[in-house]
Amino acid sequence: MAENEEDDYMGDLSHFLPPGASSLPSKRASNKPEVPNKKRKVFNWHERKKLKREQKQIEEDQNTLVNLESAIPESNIGFKMLKQMGYTPGSALGKEGSGRSEPVGLEIRRGRAGIGKEDDKVEKMRKEMEKAKRDRRTEEELMETFGSHLKERWKDKRIVSNFHKADAVLAQLENREVVTEKKEEEDVGKDEEEEEEEPITEEDLLNTLMKLRDAYHYCLFCGCQYESTEALQSNCPGITEDDH
Repeated sequence: MAENEEDDYMGDLSHFLPPGASSLPSKRASNKPEVPNKKRKVFNWHERKKLKREQKQIEEDQNTLVNLESAIPESNIGFKMLKQMGYTPGSALGKEGSGRSEPVGLEIRRGRAGIGKEDDKVEKMRKEMEKAKRDRRTEEELMETFGSHLKERWKDKRIVSNFHKADAVLAQLENREVVTEKKEEEDVGKDEEEEEEEPITEEDLLNTLMKLRDAYHYCLFCGCQYESTEALQSNCPGITEDDH
């Protein structure tokens, strides 16, 4: 009986727990603090020192610029010397007042380059602006060239179209057979060895228009035939399409 009680005593772990503890801690429980998913960037001492120095320089520059906005006090020794020499606050320097009226501007430089060298950030910004200006100018030139090219193509098509119209009217007035204009779809199936037709020029159109006007008192762009040359010259604004 005593042996069983000893076994039960050893099997009951509650005797070994401190007072107030009712059960053993769960194995799933974790005492580690929760770590957020986003990791914070850790700076080494070189980076921290550089960042601190840059922040200090920014604060000093801001304080300097703020102090520049305020005028020099009259208690300043240099201001007193200027007043003794006849300087009036707010006026320009010089005997005849032709000098500077504002102090020389201050440019804060933190780089190690010389006085004539631009700051790296300013130089980079200036180069980017110049590149953007060159790109914009190139784009405008390309657009202008493309526009003029389209305008020339449109003008050539108008010349060909007006020539065929004028030639059709002239053929009708001369009672001859009208040669119809061939469409582009019909030209696709032509043999490559076939000779190409001579291009119609603005001079060809002008000759046909003048023939209509001189021989038949007809204006293509007015769309009518006048009774005489005098009536044509009095009522027609001009020979070409632009005149109308």
